[in-house]
Amino acid sequence: MKSPYLLILAVACIATIYVPSVACHAAEPAPAINFSAHPRMIVIKAGDQPLATYVYSDPDISRPYFKDLCAPGPLQLTRHHPPREGIDPADHPYYHPGLWLAFGDLSGADFWRNKARVEHVEFTQPPTASADRAAFTVRNRYLKEGQTLCEEICQYTFLLRPAGYLILWDSTFQSNRSDFWFGDQEEMGLGVRLATPIMVKANKGGRILNSHGQIDEKDTWGKQASWCDYSGPLQDAFAGVTIMPHPDNFRPCWWHTRNYGFMTANPFGRAAFRAGPPSKITVKKGQPFHLSYGILLHAHPSENHLNLPAAYQDYLSLTQQTHHPKP
Repeated sequence: MKSPYLLILAVACIATIYVPSVACHAAEPAPAINFSAHPRMIVIKAGDQPLATYVYSDPDISRPYFKDLCAPGPLQLTRHHPPREGIDPADHPYYHPGLWLAFGDLSGADFWRNKARVEHVEFTQPPTASADRAAFTVRNRYLKEGQTLCEEICQYTFLLRPAGYLILWDSTFQSNRSDFWFGDQEEMGLGVRLATPIMVKANKGGRILNSHGQIDEKDTWGKQASWCDYSGPLQDAFAGVTIMPHPDNFRPCWWHTRNYGFMTANPFGRAAFRAGPPSKITVKKGQPFHLSYGILLHAHPSENHLNLPAAYQDYLSLTQQTHHPKP
């Protein structure tokens, strides 16, 4: 197995039936991250190694998501989707597919539990790659009983950074028809389901750690923090996922963390996390509402080699020119 601590620099060009190909030119460095399109999904690789798969249409899950996220190595960081019988916990197979943004209460509709549908409309920017980054942008429609509540423009950017693979997630929600609102639940925000060996409950050295140094579900659940990391021993590495909400989001996130391998960055659930009265965030007709996150996929020889404060500062430095200011 190739070392999981070296970023992948060998590359391939984009060439698929759905995604326009990018020609290779000797005078230009080849892209470090590449895409291939398949029915209802995009496979993302770093060189010849898997990074993630973006699923934009699934008959069993009514919202887009990423599955099979990997750190350099490759080391798979998220639970198998679907869960493997006898290997993975079988709970929430359709709610926790890998990495996702979902809302249990958006104008009264439940997109977290697949009771309402997020429709993929189009790629407004097809998957494209350059020497140092790759990206694509999608337009999604949030539907309640066939009626559009709002639309989302979401840009995903993939970077190779010193700490690992970094995904920049930038979503903008808007409706030109009417106001819409975000309610108050635990099941709101950007969530990830970790690989079975990493979960704290596996008793193999996995742990949850937030920016205040608080550890595991007991001390991180319901707390606000700048970032939260879920990592553990995986093969011969210490590997995991760090979620970093951008500080210019409308409110800091509370963290819904569970020792069974689950973590969500939730800026909406004030009452759900016993931090105050119920929250209701109303977005006026025609006004944009932004949510931005960094997701770090990392693997290191040991936990001592992992510098999360530095990774967080690296994320902020990359986004300082592109973030959306608070309204």
